[in-house]
Amino acid sequence: MSSSYDRRVFLASLLGAAAGVAGLSGCAESSAAATDQGAVKAPLADKVPAGTSLKIASYQNVQQLQFELAKLPALPFTVSSWVNIGAGPDVINAFRAKSLDLANNAGIPPIQAHYQGYDAKIVAINVTRKPNYLFATKPGSDIHTVADFRGKKLAFSQGQAQGVVLLRALKKAGLKYDDVTLVPLTSNQFLTALQSGQVDIAPLANSQAPAYLQQYGSKGARSISTDVVDLLNLLWAPVSVLADRAKAAAIAAYIPQWAKGQVWQYENPDRWNEEFYVKTQNLTLPQAQAITALANKPLFPPSWDEAIAWEQETADLLAEGGFVKKFDVSSLFDHRFEGIAAKSVPAEYRS
Repeated sequence: MSSSYDRRVFLASLLGAAAGVAGLSGCAESSAAATDQGAVKAPLADKVPAGTSLKIASYQNVQQLQFELAKLPALPFTVSSWVNIGAGPDVINAFRAKSLDLANNAGIPPIQAHYQGYDAKIVAINVTRKPNYLFATKPGSDIHTVADFRGKKLAFSQGQAQGVVLLRALKKAGLKYDDVTLVPLTSNQFLTALQSGQVDIAPLANSQAPAYLQQYGSKGARSISTDVVDLLNLLWAPVSVLADRAKAAAIAAYIPQWAKGQVWQYENPDRWNEEFYVKTQNLTLPQAQAITALANKPLFPPSWDEAIAWEQETADLLAEGGFVKKFDVSSLFDHRFEGIAAKSVPAEYRS
């Protein structure tokens, strides 16, 4: 069976349901999208209208905790729901269901949404300079470097940050997609897949790895670090939401709080370790400290040029593997919001 056929089957399994939804909605969605695209060019309102509300993603309640601990001012709108959702595919489904207005993800979910025919745009950028992920092996593995991935089964989530980190690591090691077996999974399945030996390697977040290695390190599991970074931590929203003048103004008001919350977390690691990792994630203090030691300094660049270039490289990498069609990613950015995050933080957090 050819690798191109494997990828077509892979794509069909991941995207079939979404394609079906798009097909059913047909011309009505196309017409609405055209209207929304025009509306997102309107200038942002200076003030959030009374009665405005947003449904905002807050995976594991991180945003609420940041706002509470940092004692940030009250938002000038109502958060009708804080949605405990984080994975890119889940966010896209929530956008489609209109149960979510604004989400925090990495760079790959907006590319995936575009490929599925769903219109959404990026409204804020936080650049990460250090790796957020490392590769973990199954117990009893003889893998020690990325070069050893050849011929192995790798956990791969096409619509999540972990997926692009894996593809970039393979490319840097000179491995082609046909040199490995990509096993389609979502990131919440990675740990189980490693433990059971379903896959040889999975990219784990820095926050996941310590607990896994503590449990399975004595059984031959190990970590493989690389310098591959997932550059973008971003906020994004459906075009239909951004076309709503009141909601767009609310998003513009939320962005500074989002940026300040991350700065506070970075500047107060001891408090964050105790309040988040120990109290809510049930980690030990040493485990929490190990995670915090790897934390990225948040950076909110005034210009999005670097982010756009990186996003284009990511989209091109996916296109090379047959996972998406090649396109110009500049359409994914709503430049009305460019610079808002940067203006809200001290200069040292801008570059």
